[in-house]
Amino acid sequence: MHKSILAAAALAAGLAGSAWAETKVGVSWSNFQEERWKTDEAAIKAALDAAGATYVSADAQSSSAKQLSDIEALMAQGVDALIVLAQDTQAVIPAVQAAADEGIPVIAYDRLIEDSRAFYLTFDNVEVGRMQARAVLEAAPKGRYVMIKGSPTDPNADFLRGGQQEVLQAAMDAGDITIVGEAYTDGWLPANAQRNMEQILTETSNGVDAVVASNDGTAGGVVAALTSQGMAGIPVSGQDGDHAALNRVAAGTQTVSVWKDARELGKAAAEIAVALAGETAMDAIPNAAKFTTPGGKEMNAVFLAPMPITKGNLSAVVDAGWITRDALCQGVSGGPAPCN
Repeated sequence: MHKSILAAAALAAGLAGSAWAETKVGVSWSNFQEERWKTDEAAIKAALDAAGATYVSADAQSSSAKQLSDIEALMAQGVDALIVLAQDTQAVIPAVQAAADEGIPVIAYDRLIEDSRAFYLTFDNVEVGRMQARAVLEAAPKGRYVMIKGSPTDPNADFLRGGQQEVLQAAMDAGDITIVGEAYTDGWLPANAQRNMEQILTETSNGVDAVVASNDGTAGGVVAALTSQGMAGIPVSGQDGDHAALNRVAAGTQTVSVWKDARELGKAAAEIAVALAGETAMDAIPNAAKFTTPGGKEMNAVFLAPMPITKGNLSAVVDAGWITRDALCQGVSGGPAPCN
């Protein structure tokens, strides 16, 4: 009880449990090779350091089986809380059960795990999908669209697709746009997205006017496929604010990257993990809200706000210290601010 009171007081003070240094937080990454997660990890480590807590991690290397053994190993190391970026959100549920049996709280990080014993922390992914579709629709209000979705094992793929459809439906009903190709991207891997896009281009004889790609990695694969056909520059969406993608926005080969500031997500995950480890109730976490999953389960969740980055507001990511001007503008001359 004393530990719980300390944790709650520390979190309320914005210190997220800095009063007790014995806390050990384990992080299970699905595929740490992706650029995005390095930023998240740095933010998690910094927040845990500030709280006097210890960070341990494992990389599942895109294997759901390895992720289960990774989580078992983290538990064997005596972690007090787990942050899990799920490779397969159904396959990982036995690990949530095992953690619950040991009284170890689990944070479903950025990807939904449909288990009410986990705390869900992410950005509003339906809104991300809406932002992607709005930007592409503004750039191409008529034409033939391709939908390059995320991994079929990640619920975010369908959350994004649902938001995209909300925005595009009226234009589809009016006959202004037609979806000529659609594909999931196994593992969110750019190479898979590129192969899917190449196949669609072949099937449509390059009859494509815009692509709604669900993240920056898949957008990179799409742009590579388009470039090989001399089609670079048609509207393409993405998300995550990857440096390469922001450079593509500056260069005009990607229309939008919905920026989800991973520094804020990582910081929040660390603070919530320490609080939960100190026996703070999930519904007592600041800004926690009830969320009903597609499968009808009620979870406690925190949703952070995303921001679409287009050529019109590229300076925002430089001003925020997310990317340097040199990295943003590499190879770009006469482009939008701040590259002009």
